[in-house]
Amino acid sequence: MRVAVISDIHGNLAALERTLESVRAEEPDTIWCLGDTVGYGPEPNECCALVAAESEITLVGNHDLGVLGELDLSTFAPEAAAAAEWTQTILDESSRAFLTSLQPAADTERATLAHGSPRDPIWEYVLSWEQAAAAFESSPRGLILVGHSHAALHFSEPDAGEWGLAPEGTTVTLDQSRLLNPGSVGQPRDGDPRAAWLLVDFSTSTASFRRTSYDIPKTQAAIIEAGLPESLAERLAAGV
Repeated sequence: MRVAVISDIHGNLAALERTLESVRAEEPDTIWCLGDTVGYGPEPNECCALVAAESEITLVGNHDLGVLGELDLSTFAPEAAAAAEWTQTILDESSRAFLTSLQPAADTERATLAHGSPRDPIWEYVLSWEQAAAAFESSPRGLILVGHSHAALHFSEPDAGEWGLAPEGTTVTLDQSRLLNPGSVGQPRDGDPRAAWLLVDFSTSTASFRRTSYDIPKTQAAIIEAGLPESLAERLAAGV
């Protein structure tokens, strides 16, 4: 079984479409999405429709919940809150119904999925070995897949020294417990502006980190046209 894992699309349709083209070329058996389909970006409805059609398992993220009114937007950064408020004004009923149907975590036979972490699926960022160790304690599965941080990362147990960023081409084996973050499709923050995703191959017990180039200026122009904060457009070019 081969699974393409995507996360943190954030209303970036150009990035999502190009990523799915790359995914289809690999002919995986299924796609899993770890949440935050909307928020920040200018095409939330189009992204919801595409994820609903393509992803077998989809989680809800904190930005999705903020747009739905399930989280207090005063706890968000100002630009994130402004984007969520804008998204609320244009979110259509089918997108709202899709996001409302989702949960922030899921368990499959082979993996635990969480937007943030197994112990706090909505808010916790797994960015250190200590946080990863707590996640391993919270999940009985040998593979944990998380999003939320917008950085492609890998952690292993029990080797505390083996963790860090996972640039394009990084391949890890699944012969020990792993916590993997595919990075962000729509707003990477690990210094590489290309859309990030992960291919997990359970038949070979490997996971490979991938990047896909997309038309960044197209998304930037759409952000400006929508009246969203210009900083959201600027950061896309730098991957921060």
